[in-house]
Amino acid sequence: MRPDLRPDAMRGLTTSAVGNPSAKPAGRKAVSLAIILAAQVAAMSVWFSSSAAVASIKQQYAIGASQEAMLTTAVQIGFVAGTVVSALLSLADRFDPRRLFALCAAIAAIATGCLVFMAPVGPGAIALLFLTGICMAGVYPVGMRMAATCANRDLGLLIGLLVGALTLGSASPHLLAAAGDVEWRAIYGVASGSALVAALLITFAKLGPGIRRAPSVDLSKIAESWRRTSLRRVNLGYLGHMWELYAMWAWLPVFLHQSFAARGLQNADTKAAWLTFAAIAAGAAGSWLGGIVADRRGRTFVTTTAMSASGICALLIGWLYSAPLFLLVPVAIIWGITVIADSAQFSASVAELAEPGSVGTLLTAQTCAGFLLTMVSIHLVPEVQALLGWPGAFTMLALGPFAGCAAMLRLRRDPEARFLAGGRR
Repeated sequence: MRPDLRPDAMRGLTTSAVGNPSAKPAGRKAVSLAIILAAQVAAMSVWFSSSAAVASIKQQYAIGASQEAMLTTAVQIGFVAGTVVSALLSLADRFDPRRLFALCAAIAAIATGCLVFMAPVGPGAIALLFLTGICMAGVYPVGMRMAATCANRDLGLLIGLLVGALTLGSASPHLLAAAGDVEWRAIYGVASGSALVAALLITFAKLGPGIRRAPSVDLSKIAESWRRTSLRRVNLGYLGHMWELYAMWAWLPVFLHQSFAARGLQNADTKAAWLTFAAIAAGAAGSWLGGIVADRRGRTFVTTTAMSASGICALLIGWLYSAPLFLLVPVAIIWGITVIADSAQFSASVAELAEPGSVGTLLTAQTCAGFLLTMVSIHLVPEVQALLGWPGAFTMLALGPFAGCAAMLRLRRDPEARFLAGGRR
C-alpha cells in the first residue's frame, strides 16, 4: 500500500469520531461549537472594523487613495504574513488551539484598542492593523481546526457555519454605509472589546475526539499540500475560488454604485449599499446550505456546482450595467450566494484528506495561498476594467471558478476522494 493511502493518513479528523464510544454527547458538542462560532466571529470583528471605519475616517481626515487602500489591506497583508509563520512552525498542530486562539485574539484586541487613542492614519495605525492581521492567522484557520475535531459526518456544515457567520461580518461595513454613519473610534472600540470577549470565551470550549498533536516542526507537511495529488487538486480548486471571491466582494459595490448613479436613481449610493449588503450577506445562507448539501451529496458536487454558477454570474453581470433592475438585482444576489457557498468545503476536504497531526498546518497553508492570490485579482480588476470595461473585468474573475471546477472534477475521479464526506464525493 502506498504511504499516502494509509487509512490513518487519509481519514483525518472527521472519521476519528465515527463510532468512537468516547465521542462527546450531542449536547456538549453543540455547546462547544456554539462557543467556537461565537468566539471566532467576535475575534474576527477586528478585521471587519478596518473596512467599516474607513468611511468615517474619510469624513474627518484628508487621506489619499493609497492611504485608504492601506487601511483596508494592512490587515490582510498581516494575515498572509501570520499564516506563513504559523504554517512553517506548525503552530496550529503543536499547541493547544484554544490557547493559541486566546493569545492571538487578546493581542489583536489590544492593537485595535490602541487605534482609538491615536490618529487613524499614518505609519503607527498601519503597523497596528498589520499586527492585527498577523494575529488573525491564529484565529481564523485555528477556529476551523477546532470545529473539525468535533465533526461526526457533519464537517461541511460545521465549517460552513463558521464561514457563513464570517460572511455576515464581511457584509457589515456595507450595512453601516446604508443605515448611517458610525464614528470610527466607536467601531474600533467595540471591535476591541469583542476580541477580548472572544479570548476569554474560547477557553470554555471543549475539543472533540479528533484532536491530534504534532510533536515538532515538520516542514515536509507544507510540501504535502502540493506533493499529494488529492491535496493539490483541493488546493487548486480553492485557489480558483479565491481568485474570484474577494475581488468580487471588493469591486461589486463599486460596480453597483456606478451603475445606480448612471441610472440617475434618487439616493443611488444608499440603494447601492443596500444591494451590496444583501448580495454579500446572502452568502451566509449559501455557505450554510452548501455545508448541508456537501455532507449529504459530496464535496466535489457542491464545489463544482457553486463555482459553475458563480462563474456564470461573473460572465453575465458586467453586461447588466444598464439593464433593468429586475435583471441586475437577482444576478447580484445569486452571485453573492454562490461565490461563497463552496468555500467551507475546500477546508473540509483538507481536514478529511490530511493526516490528523497536520490538519491545522495544512489549513493554514491553504488559507495563506488563497489570500496571497486575492491580492493579485483585487488589484487586477481596475486595470482590466479600464481597458475592457466591467464585462471584461468580471470575465477575468470567472476564469478562477471555471479552473477550480476542472481541478475538483479531477479530484472526484481520484481514488482518495472516497475519504471525502464519508464516501460522498
